[in-house]
Amino acid sequence: MELTKEQKLLQDIVYKAWDDKAFKQELVANPVKAIETLIGRPINLPKEKTIVVQDQTNDAIVYINIPSKLNMDDMELNEQQLDIIAGGGRDSDPVITDPAANLTGL
Repeated sequence: MELTKEQKLLQDIVYKAWDDKAFKQELVANPVKAIETLIGRPINLPKEKTIVVQDQTNDAIVYINIPSKLNMDDMELNEQQLDIIAGGGRDSDPVITDPAANLTGL
């Protein structure tokens, strides 16, 4: 499976943070600036959104991320997903497939 643009960006950020201690420190302290420096352009982050980066590289700590609840009122299904629901069938792919989908504009 090929990575989306947003997934590739997240991968690049993590790899850079693993390899570059100064970048990791800047990423935690000022994520927007660090990402903009990495990609060489401003990011288009909606005003109501913020980016929070926490260094989770300490192997002695178990980290749990609690994501926001899905807002089913705003969710739109594609044709394949609608067919699966309407037919009561099952597809091999999950209906919600891309955790990086909310990162558009980065």
